This record gives sequence, C-alpha cells and structure tokens, in this order.
Amino acid sequence: MAVSQLYSRALGPLLSPLVALRRPGATARPAAVSFPKKDSNLNQSDAIHGQRSKWALRLSLAEQSPPKAAVDVERLVGFLYDDLPHLFDDQGIDRTAYDERVKFRDPITKHDAISGYLFNIAFLKAVFRLDFQLHWVKQTGPYEITTRWTMVMKVMPLPWKPELVFTGTSIMGINPETGKFCSHVDYWDSIKKNEYFSLEGLWDVFRQLRYYKTPELQSPKYQILKRMADYEVRKYLPFLVAETSGDKLSGSKGFNDIAGYIFGKNSKMEKMKMTTPVFTQAFDNELSKISIQFVLPLEKEISSLPDPSQETISLRQVEGGIAAVLKFRGKPTEDIVLEKERELRSSLIRDGLKPKTGCLLARYNDPGRTWSFALRNEVLIWLEEFELD
Repeated sequence: MAVSQLYSRALGPLLSPLVALRRPGATARPAAVSFPKKDSNLNQSDAIHGQRSKWALRLSLAEQSPPKAAVDVERLVGFLYDDLPHLFDDQGIDRTAYDERVKFRDPITKHDAISGYLFNIAFLKAVFRLDFQLHWVKQTGPYEITTRWTMVMKVMPLPWKPELVFTGTSIMGINPETGKFCSHVDYWDSIKKNEYFSLEGLWDVFRQLRYYKTPELQSPKYQILKRMADYEVRKYLPFLVAETSGDKLSGSKGFNDIAGYIFGKNSKMEKMKMTTPVFTQAFDNELSKISIQFVLPLEKEISSLPDPSQETISLRQVEGGIAAVLKFRGKPTEDIVLEKERELRSSLIRDGLKPKTGCLLARYNDPGRTWSFALRNEVLIWLEEFELD
C-alpha cells in the first residue's frame, strides 16, 4: 500500500482540519465547524456575534493542533544506503529509525511492530546463509522511499543447501509526525500476487528447493540483478576461456582438446585447476558456428597463460556484461536446449528486453558421475542493454 494511503487512513480523520497547513506554501484555512441553523428572527447584532464566535472557534482549533515535524527525506535516503547493508550482519539495522508500530509485509510474512520485524531478521540469520545486496535507494513520494535489492539465501539445514533467490523493491513509508519509518512493504519480481498471504509467493519458495548438484569449483563471477518467474538477469565480470570448434550446443566435440590444455598439454606443461561450467556457444541464431569453452582459473591473466600445443585451441577474454539465464535440470539434449533457448528469448522480448543473437549452454556437472535429475544446466543470452529500474 502506498504511504499516502496509509497516511490518509491512519491520520486523515484526526488531522483533516489542517490539511492545508501541511502543504508547503499553502495558506492556512480554518476548519469547517457545524452550527445549528439560526432562527430567521435573529437580529443583526446576534448574527455578527455568531460570526465572531465561529471564527474564534476555528482559530482556536488551529492553534491547538500540533505542528507537523519537518522530514528530511534526502537524509533518510542516505541513511538507508548506510544502514540496510547491515541488515543481516552482526551490527544490524538501527531500530531507532523506525516507529514502534511499523507495518512490515512481504508476500508470505507480516509483522506490525518493530520487535516482530527484528525477530524475522533474527530467524532468517539462524536458518540461512544470507547475501543481501542493495542496488539503489530513491525518493518516490513526499513521505515514501523505494529501495531495490537482491537477496540470496542458502538453506543450511538441507543437505544439498539450495539457494533461494529473491529480487525486488521495498516501499518504505515515513511517518510525517515522527520522521521515522512506519511501513516496509516488499514486492518480489518473480510473482504477480504480492499481497499477503500469497500462495504464488509460497510456491515460488518451494520450487527453488529443487535438487541441483553444483560442484564446488571456481566459476565465472556474477551478480544477480533481477530474478523473474522464468529467468534471471545477471551481471558477469570478465573471465578467460580456452576454446575450440564444436558441432552442436549439446555436443562434446573438442572437449578432450581443451581438457588436455588445462591438464598440461601446453607450452609450459602447466596443469591448471578444474573449473565449471563447460560452455558451448552459438554465435548466431542459425547455429552455423559453435565453439566449446573451458573457463580458466580466475586468478590467471591472459598475458601469463601458456600457449596451447594445438593450433585449433585459442585463448580469449570474455568481456562479461549482462546476460539473461534460464536454469533447468536433466540431460541437455539438443532438442531440449533449443526449446529452452526459444522459451528464454520469447520471455525477454515479452518483457521488453533486447537479446543479442546466439546463445550459450552452460553444463556444470560430469554427466558420468551425476544422476541426470541432478544435472545443473543453463541457457544464457547476452543482452544489448539493461537498466535496473
């Protein structure tokens, strides 16, 4: 609920006589006061006396009403930039910035006091390993601030430690009388029905508990900017690959050649650490050119890498950027991969994003050592541009 609605419902009936006084630069208007109808035989003196009494009462009501506290919204924006990154660390947020009666809502949780809000934070810290990323904070109304964030929650009690990812916005309402936050309402990008209690939100949690096996190996670094119902938008840092020609997205042609490079078949006979995933990339939508790629250890620099022993292998730096990613389980046959690529591209166009031509398949597991239902696969499409609104 917008803070203007909260303000209207909570304070409107009590303070409506002074609405004009709250508007900067507005001229104070006296409150309307109801009087019984006058007898038509009242003389002029009585009428004048009545008018004087009416205005005196109006002025008296205005003088007795408490003045509104000045709210420095710009200062509160800066405060949230400093305070919210401590949401789940040992320092914690500053509770003095919140009213004791504060409305907290997300699609599956609600609290009506700062004590309940803090209890919810403590519970999450006990059950999950949390990574909270604050993207931006901005004023979006006279007494309203909106934040955008990403939350990654690793479920520690479960043996496979799945990660729950939520991205969205929080609308922070400010109490104009105290200058403190009186409401905090979360909206998730991944669902449409954000009102409490949302069955769609509950299902969004449970479906992220699916079992994937992800090896504990180095992989390209990325930040999740936005998680929709059917894909993620990630910001990748640059990374290095050794690559050679492949035959199809789901194929393994060239795999042994680039595996040989990192296992010592190079000019220095240097053995390198295993990484994940193995990429296959189509550079156009017709799949006329395919390459297969090994990600090289992140601490390496391209100038220090040994030369490949085979001329068919090349080394290059992937510049990173913004990619949309669709995650799926099971054996990635060519038909399934192409279906997932079409599904992802259609979703991006539906949402007004600009996908580049081509795509990548990321395979994280050794298929000979992993049950097919646990295989982690991803289709990636680089985006032309992306603005995190």
